Amino acid sequence: MISAEFEKSKEFTIVEIIEYVPNSVVIKTIIKKTTGNVSAISFDSGEKLTDRMSPFDNFIQIIDGRAEIVIDETSRQLETGQSIIIPAHSFNTIKANVRFKMISTIIKSGYDEVS
Repeated sequence: MISAEFEKSKEFTIVEIIEYVPNSVVIKTIIKKTTGNVSAISFDSGEKLTDRMSPFDNFIQIIDGRAEIVIDETSRQLETGQSIIIPAHSFNTIKANVRFKMISTIIKSGYDEVS
């Protein structure tokens, strides 16, 4: 059986599980459930994910390099170790002015429970 997730109870170093690929954005799924997912993503310099909007909050943590995150036309520069939450229903662009790696965590459940 092929699994979309990493092996449970086995240690790994997150920054080492994903490689930089020239002229590419690489996405590696760590956990994928109907209630949300966690992905490691690498961006080569000059690459970007543009004008996206999700119905869910997205927690972004930079694990290598430096990223430009644009949320509703406001640009922020994040460096290794820094994080940001992209709010649900916000237009966003993730840009690599230099190459970087990040973790993206989306939780799809519980929105009806929070006021």
